[in-house]
Amino acid sequence: MIYRFRVILDNDTEEDVFRDLEIREDDTLEDLHNIITQSFGFDGSEMASFYVSDHQWNQGEEISLFDLSEDGSARLMNETAINDVAHEVSPKLIYVYDFLSMWTFYVELAEIVDEAEGFDYPNLMFVQGQVPDTAPEKLFKADADDNFEEFEDGIDVDDYNSLDFDENWN
Repeated sequence: MIYRFRVILDNDTEEDVFRDLEIREDDTLEDLHNIITQSFGFDGSEMASFYVSDHQWNQGEEISLFDLSEDGSARLMNETAINDVAHEVSPKLIYVYDFLSMWTFYVELAEIVDEAEGFDYPNLMFVQGQVPDTAPEKLFKADADDNFEEFEDGIDVDDYNSLDFDENWN
């Protein structure tokens, strides 16, 4: 079977930037990584990871290009078949390329079709939008219900006379 994915660049511009790709269901995530980098014009030399995602795009388990864990227990792209992590029940992945620039993509399984005779896979089906020269900036926001107060101990740090340094000096 052939998996058809839409890979959307997470950006804050007016223009949608995405690629529609076809790949065999039993190819690896490394194969998917390679066609994503090629179709968006990257050289593929940077570190990258896929993250299993739920329907609200919450980031789950990491599947990385290289094992950088201390104990050698990381799940790797070249050992993970696409159909192990993407299917009708769980069709979404997050893909991050180049952890310094943080190019972030939403990868969604659009459909599963029979393999067509005379086609080579993976296959770039459709291109929409131009990739910007630099990765879009990420804005990390706390949830609105997080009422975090840095200093909740009642001490006025601007009132130096009430801070008894002699008593607490080591």
